[in-house]
Amino acid sequence: MRTFGKWLGRLILLALVAGAVVFFGILPPRVERGMNLIHGDGRHPVSDAAQALHDDLLIGDWHADSLLWARDLNTRADRGHVDIPRLQEGNVALQFFTAVTKSPAGQNYTENSADSFDNITPLVISQMWPPRTWQSLLERALYQAEKLHEFQADAPDDLRIIRTRSDLDAVLDARANGSQIVGGLLGIEGAHPLELKLENLDALEAAGHRMIGLHHFFDNGLGGSLHGLSNAGLTDFGRDVVAEVARRNLILDLAHSSPQVAWEVLEMTDMPIVVSHTGLHSFCPVKRNFPDDLMKAIAETGGVIAIGYWDDVACGDFAPAGIARMIAAAIDVLGEDHVALGSDYDGSVKTTFDTSQLAALTHALMHEGLSEDQIRKVMGGNMVRVLRARLPA
Repeated sequence: MRTFGKWLGRLILLALVAGAVVFFGILPPRVERGMNLIHGDGRHPVSDAAQALHDDLLIGDWHADSLLWARDLNTRADRGHVDIPRLQEGNVALQFFTAVTKSPAGQNYTENSADSFDNITPLVISQMWPPRTWQSLLERALYQAEKLHEFQADAPDDLRIIRTRSDLDAVLDARANGSQIVGGLLGIEGAHPLELKLENLDALEAAGHRMIGLHHFFDNGLGGSLHGLSNAGLTDFGRDVVAEVARRNLILDLAHSSPQVAWEVLEMTDMPIVVSHTGLHSFCPVKRNFPDDLMKAIAETGGVIAIGYWDDVACGDFAPAGIARMIAAAIDVLGEDHVALGSDYDGSVKTTFDTSQLAALTHALMHEGLSEDQIRKVMGGNMVRVLRARLPA
C-alpha cells in the first residue's frame, strides 16, 4: 500500500508539473497565435514607385495591443502583428501601444455585460505577470507601461517612449538624420483602470500613458460602451475624467464608447478628439463603426478617425486594396486632414498583412488615386498634427 501511495503521489506531482508547463509555457503563445491571425499568404503587390514613396513617408499608427502578449518586442516574432524589428521593416515612426486590462467572455460587438467572466485574468496569470496585476486593473495598465520601458532600456537606439512634444521632436529629428528609432506612445483601452478614482490618473500619466480611451467592450463607471447593455451617456465621474484629460493635455479616444457618450464629449470639449481604431460606416455599415454624422462631428474638432485593417470593420474587404478603398471613402466623407491609421494590431483580430508589410498599403493608396500629399497626411502627418496639439510641452 505504501508503494502504491508513493506512485500515486508521483503521478499527481507529474500531472501538476505537466499542467503547469502547458498553462504557463505552451498555452499563452498558442492563444496569441490563434487570436492574432494573418489571413492568406501575406503576398501583396508593391511597385518600385510605391516602395520609394513608402520609404520616404512618416508613418504612425494609433492603436496596437502588443503589450498584452508574452513577447519580447525587441525580437522579431513568428506570431502576432507588431514588434520593433517589424515596425522598422515597415518604416513606422510612431506606434501607440494601448493597454488592454479587461475583456468579457463571449465578447461581441452587440452587447456585453461588465459582470461577465474576464478573459484577461487567466491570460495575466498564465503569462506570469506580477501578482499585483491579478486583481487590479490599474496595476495591469501600469505593468504594460513598465514592459515598454524595459524594452526601451534594452534597446534605446531602437525605441524611445514619447511623453512630450520635445520627445516627439527628438524622435522625428533622429529619423530625419537616418535613424530607424521607433517612437512608442502609451494609452489605455478603456478607463476602467482608474477604478473610479480620479487620482489614479496621476499614476497612469506618470507611467507614460498619454491617450485615454473611455471604454472597451462593456459599460463602466464612466458611462455606456458601444458594446454594452445601457447605451448610456457619461456619468458624473465620466464627465470629471473628460474634463481632467482636457486639462492635462492628454489625448481622448472615443473608440468603443457609445454614440451618446461621444456626443456628450463633443458638447463639453473643444480639443481634437481621436477614434483610435475603427472603420467607416458608409463603407461597412456595422455597429462597430460610428455613423458618418458622428464621425464628421469628431473630425470638426480637428481630430482624426484612424482606420483599422481588420476583417470586421471592413466587412471582409480587408486586403490592402480594400483598406485603401475605405481610406479613400473616409477622405471623401471626412476630409484629408482627418483620416489616419489605427491598425488594432495584436488586438485579437484577423488581418491580411502585418506592420512589416505596410508598403502594400501605400501601393494600394496610390492605385486608388490618392495624391502624394494625401498619402503623407493619412500615413502619419495627421497623427503628428494632433500629437503636437495635445502632448504636454
